[in-house]
Amino acid sequence: MIRSMTAFASGERTTPWGTLTCELRSVNHRFLEIGTRLPDDLRALEPALRERIGARISRGKLDVGMRLRAPEGSDALRVDPAVVDQLSGIARDLLSRFPTMQVNFTDLLQFPGMLGSRATDPATLHAEALSLLDQVLTEFVASREREGANLAAVIGERNVAIARIAGDVRALVPEIRAALRQKLETRLADLAQPVDPGRFEQELVIGLQKLDVDEELDRLDSHVAELRRVLGQKEPVGRRLDFLLQEFNREANTLGSKSVDARTSAAAVELKVLIDQVREQIQNIE
Repeated sequence: MIRSMTAFASGERTTPWGTLTCELRSVNHRFLEIGTRLPDDLRALEPALRERIGARISRGKLDVGMRLRAPEGSDALRVDPAVVDQLSGIARDLLSRFPTMQVNFTDLLQFPGMLGSRATDPATLHAEALSLLDQVLTEFVASREREGANLAAVIGERNVAIARIAGDVRALVPEIRAALRQKLETRLADLAQPVDPGRFEQELVIGLQKLDVDEELDRLDSHVAELRRVLGQKEPVGRRLDFLLQEFNREANTLGSKSVDARTSAAAVELKVLIDQVREQIQNIE
């Protein structure tokens, strides 16, 4: 199933130590790049978080953030008496040397270890965090799939239009060939000297070879069928689609370079427009 690389999901749950929240968001990226924002109590979980995300996501720049918010009005926050005693002794010693020294209360609270929280059970908290991550990941993947379905629908419409244009060009080829023959005959008829019929046929063959686009149209039809098949696959197909679009573009360029008719030139331009629209969409596909 086609998945978008852009998505967002979040969730939260209540624990004995407060409300645990988790957010996942991602944008386009060639590979999988995971950035984490974790509180101190959950930093040890980073390898496990990366492993779980990597098992379900293959591409995208993904940010995962977790936060543990203490209950309002709780007494979870406390000042560490041992740290206060140590700082107090240091302050008394320094005060004799720096009588005008002043300490700001808010600055004091930011001293490492000054503020603590109610002791947690690491194993239980980590289990809660991983369970919440799995829940948010499921929603995150579902969001990617919903957006991917929209992208697949848009790409499918463009693919149908490409097939239609290729069919129109194929239908024009016999008419263009006949027009080329008629044009060459008219020019030869205007010449004062008669032309060897063998020479005429030779020039006609050379002209027809220059505008022969049957192989390009056959390959374009093959690419259309392959794009339709790839859109139905379950595994990530973003890179495959990117390579396939290069082949689409190559055939459109060749059709344009071989064109000797305004209608086929216009068709080649329209093909390039459609192919570019598809390319824009697949940049967001996992």
